[in-house]
Amino acid sequence: GAVKNILSGTWLGHALRPALSDVPIGAWVSAMLLDLFGDEATDKAAQRLVGIGILAAVPTAASGLSDWADTGGGQRRVGLVHASANTTSLLLYSSSWFARRRGNRGLGAIFGFAGGGATLVGAYLGGHLSYAQGVGVDQTVFDEGPDDWSAVATEDELTDRAPKKVLVNSAGVLLYKDGDRIYAIASRCSHLGGPLEEGEIRDHSVVCPWHASAFSLADGAVIEGPARSPQPPYDVRAREGKIEIRVRT
Repeated sequence: GAVKNILSGTWLGHALRPALSDVPIGAWVSAMLLDLFGDEATDKAAQRLVGIGILAAVPTAASGLSDWADTGGGQRRVGLVHASANTTSLLLYSSSWFARRRGNRGLGAIFGFAGGGATLVGAYLGGHLSYAQGVGVDQTVFDEGPDDWSAVATEDELTDRAPKKVLVNSAGVLLYKDGDRIYAIASRCSHLGGPLEEGEIRDHSVVCPWHASAFSLADGAVIEGPARSPQPPYDVRAREGKIEIRVRT
């Protein structure tokens, strides 16, 4: 739905959470620096920075929860620990803000430093989720389709309005014939790798069977999230009884 698309970053063409997370992390690190090197004149600024971080953490957490809901297995377990660290951080910084508001700068700083430690753990796990486990990464980015026309099937192998997956250069490609028109896009969903050849065809688009992202068969554009990145499209031609494709440039 619309809320899921917003939280996922479909409208942005990029995962929303990494952009949002910079705000609370930046605000809280700045507050820590003021606690370390500032004086009474900077107390108010530190309190405001802590408050900004708390406010920004709410939509950041909502976006993260939306992404986590689509995961499974090891990604889901690491995501749960990641969320726990971030929740601990938010609670500690909230305590820091209230302590500062009561005029207890020392206690506020202690809570802030503890919150900073929890934030560091959460940030590390967030990086692990993205760079080691591929959450939020375009699953098709390393697929290498053919630059030159390459035969991938015969015309007899294609049934009208029946999706078919073929492999070329180790990249999966979804072929779909609709009358005289043949479409070809990457078969692995850019969101989390779902098999599009098993998805429903709806109004010249294909719907991922895993999380219901929808992509145009004509050009791979995202029609419905949670996917953010389009499916790489291929040029297609029928020649001498064979179906040939090449990467669209």
